[in-house]
Amino acid sequence: MMTTITSFICKFWRSITLVTLALITVTSLLPAEHLPAAPGSDKTHHFIAYCALMLPTALRRPRYWFALALLFIIWSGLIEIIQPYVNRYGEWLDLLANTGGIVLAIIIAQGIHWTISKQKDK
Repeated sequence: MMTTITSFICKFWRSITLVTLALITVTSLLPAEHLPAAPGSDKTHHFIAYCALMLPTALRRPRYWFALALLFIIWSGLIEIIQPYVNRYGEWLDLLANTGGIVLAIIIAQGIHWTISKQKDK
């Protein structure tokens, strides 16, 4: 089951990543009065969104995966800089939550790769 999902993500990682990045960007730059109420902490939302953004890339591990991780961190920083100009609040703690989500995605992907390799060894 895990290898089927992993195979799907690895096959379509670019599309999944681009769609996720577009959704994060659009929702991050919508004026605050247009945002729906969502349960949970703002920082948790950032953490989960950027974990979801990085996971397909971390699972696929293209040669330039580390550069993409840095790009996503820089991108999230740029969004935080732009947000005050679109009636939002730019917070550096959001950047920290985003970075934490990216790091967690890398750790999860490493764990999945390790688990799959152990299953193949049996």
